[in-house]
Amino acid sequence: MNRRRALQLLAALGTTGLAAACGSDTEGTSTPGSPIKIGLIVPGSGPNKAIGDEIVNGFQLFLSLNDQELGGHPVTVVQAEEGENAKSGQAAVDRLLKEGVIALTGVVSSAVMSGIRDTVEQARVPLVGSNASPASLQSVVYIWRTSYVLDEPGEALGRYLRESLDKSSRIAVFAPSNSSSKDVIDGFRRGYYEEGRRPIDGEILTPDKAELGKTVFSGAIHKALKNNKWPDAILCHYAGTQAVQFIKQLYAEGYRGPIYAPGFLTEGAVLSQLDDGELGAQRALIVKHGIETVLNYSADLNNTANRVFSSAYRKAHNTSPTTYAMASYDAAQVLDKAIRLAGGDPTPQQVNLALGKIGQIDSPRGPWQFNQPRTPQQKWYLRKVQLDGRMLSNVVITELATLG
Repeated sequence: MNRRRALQLLAALGTTGLAAACGSDTEGTSTPGSPIKIGLIVPGSGPNKAIGDEIVNGFQLFLSLNDQELGGHPVTVVQAEEGENAKSGQAAVDRLLKEGVIALTGVVSSAVMSGIRDTVEQARVPLVGSNASPASLQSVVYIWRTSYVLDEPGEALGRYLRESLDKSSRIAVFAPSNSSSKDVIDGFRRGYYEEGRRPIDGEILTPDKAELGKTVFSGAIHKALKNNKWPDAILCHYAGTQAVQFIKQLYAEGYRGPIYAPGFLTEGAVLSQLDDGELGAQRALIVKHGIETVLNYSADLNNTANRVFSSAYRKAHNTSPTTYAMASYDAAQVLDKAIRLAGGDPTPQQVNLALGKIGQIDSPRGPWQFNQPRTPQQKWYLRKVQLDGRMLSNVVITELATLG
């Protein structure tokens, strides 16, 4: 038994048992296949580079654990620069199609995903997106997503707060001015609202910039004050540098209440940048008043697939994996299954057809499967920022809704 097969069996035992794992090799071809190319679309610079790096890491980790093969075929990954808009995204797709890739993956920006939709559909080459997933992306045949639809984290969070906050609670909503924020806020309103509950008076939109000064949010935070009274809770949607600066400035302006957000707020290096040490005032505020987030993944989930994935990721990169890396790892996993089903000489169209037949995925996030719109039907988790030893960490508190 080689290393790849042993890991497949270990992951399969988490939910389906040895018999199911043994049966997987009977599907599709069992002989070595011809070399194939996969196109990976990610930003190599700009505000989304950190997420792009995570996506590359997650995809490459799956390959390293599986002899650099997908579905029994040796794989060459051809990387293309995503850029920040539809034009740059289309250029990336065009270049990869000329390279002869049988499938595409990656894509961080919602603007890029929306911009390349028609090009991908007309080319009839499957795209297994591992991050960008705007709610407006519907009625597609060749675009699949292993992340989430952007209104889902907002809806799961809204449902949770509907149950945990008093109906009269005043909530201030902050988010950058972009289409992703609209999706998240729409989902939150849908999950939170019920008859008799105080409505959200309106969101406070802030500049959508990668480089932010130490006071850029201060004016917006003042708008949350009504009759000299702080809101009962803050809901926000930020990530990366924006998340760090927003939380710092919120505390600097005197806020001392709970913060709720989709899990992007505290993913990646954010917590390490917020942590000012054992005697730090900022750490004390976070621990005392609380930051709770909702996400489809946490590195501390206790299942076999996640133990394999997170251990290998930490060994390779000396840090915990994020939802971005996990979704890209799963993109490789579903392509592995689909290419195996497609046979010895797969075409893009055969791979796309096979993607609809792969069934349940034994994922680090927990079991999930594609729904009719080609997005995951999956669990969402409540996480709280807590001290884990000497470091701030996202700790899973409970399971929330299953959406999709």
